[in-house]
Amino acid sequence: MPAYKDEKRNTWLSLFYYEDWQGNKKKKQKRGFKTKKEALEWENNFKLSANANMDMTLGAFVEIYFRDKEGELKERSIKNKRYMIATHILPYFQNKRMNEITPSDIIQWQNMIREKGYAPTYLRMIQNQITALFTHASSIYNLSNNPCKRVKKMGKPDADKLDFWTKEEYDKFINTIEIGSRYYVIFEILFWTGCREGELLALTKSDIDFQNSRMSITKTYYRTERRDVITAPKTEQSVRIIELPEFLTQEIKEYVDKLYELPDDERIFPIVAEAVQHKLKRQAKKAGVKKIRVHDIRHSSVAYLINQEVQPLIIKERLGHKDIKIALNTYGHLYPNQQRQVADMLNQQKAISPNSGNCQDL
Repeated sequence: MPAYKDEKRNTWLSLFYYEDWQGNKKKKQKRGFKTKKEALEWENNFKLSANANMDMTLGAFVEIYFRDKEGELKERSIKNKRYMIATHILPYFQNKRMNEITPSDIIQWQNMIREKGYAPTYLRMIQNQITALFTHASSIYNLSNNPCKRVKKMGKPDADKLDFWTKEEYDKFINTIEIGSRYYVIFEILFWTGCREGELLALTKSDIDFQNSRMSITKTYYRTERRDVITAPKTEQSVRIIELPEFLTQEIKEYVDKLYELPDDERIFPIVAEAVQHKLKRQAKKAGVKKIRVHDIRHSSVAYLINQEVQPLIIKERLGHKDIKIALNTYGHLYPNQQRQVADMLNQQKAISPNSGNCQDL
């Protein structure tokens, strides 16, 4: 159906019938277009997206993608992905048709993004967004040519260098905070368990088994649009039980006991992540140690465990990583070079071998 002029508002109205992806006939209208051309273009893109036709623009397909992923992705993930796509992808590809975007287009886009000077890990995060769009289009909507498949991914999945504190640096930091205070206990839990900030802020009294010195990680916390949100942890493997050292169990118990009649299902630390970050920054400066992020305390915990020669599999389970490869790829460079020890061990085995002497043919 053609577009109509809204004389009262001096704008254009798009009013038409279409068939959705299930073949159902439906009516659609939208007001407020400045020109007839804009109204007709919107109608055309809507019809293409309703049928998931790969003649649609990438901008239209983004909405199809998020419609399909609605039950799979968490609210915060959707918000972050939408921001990255709107900031880094739509300005270049919004009006380009999905089946017309070529590997050459992707390469030129990558070069423009690289010029912005982002860190390699952030470049990879941006790359992952456009790769996800085309992978979904190919596997679900039969896009014949996925341009991302023929182009090398930009960026790196892991940082070349992790920021972390040594045990000595952490001691300097924690000594600037009042023993037994809220933030003292917060940073003690972060360093000695390696849990994520969101996991810490979601902890309730029922998550701490004081008798057996264990902490259950079953949820995570974040704040969005002035709302506190408690949801499932990052991955299935993030649901775990962390064994606590006795001193930490006692520190948590003494703190919780000071919280008058705290219900078992209420958060022990009812604050937002920004408050923890601000406290970290202020006390690090006071302690005279290098500036790191809250998440880097998790790295500091791992670095300490590695220094104590704790095995990678144990670290993987304690941190709630999905795969041991994640621990090795992320923290592998922190492990001491043990090639010399291997060579020495083999040399010792050779020395004690019963066949290590001269052999004669029988």
